[in-house]
Amino acid sequence: MLSLLLPVVVLAIVIVVVVISARDRHGQGFERIVRCRAGHLFTTTLVPGMSFKAVRLWNVRFERCPVGRHWSIVERVDESTLSPEELAEARAHHDVRIL
Repeated sequence: MLSLLLPVVVLAIVIVVVVISARDRHGQGFERIVRCRAGHLFTTTLVPGMSFKAVRLWNVRFERCPVGRHWSIVERVDESTLSPEELAEARAHHDVRIL
């Protein structure tokens, strides 16, 4: 009985954490602007401690770039360093949504 109940409890906890955490402490949710190695800007969903759409090796994320349609290492971008045109371009391109 316990072996059957444990996966259900774990799944319920994960769902509750994702739903409750739909907005992070900054009120932006998990949508972040990232840049691939080719320089393309796009928006992705970054959930702390989880990877649904990317391969993570420690702090490195290997993810599909929807702009160049290739796989690349991506890095978060500080939005305050982007011009209004770059922000608009990044927000116009989003990877596959999960939430």
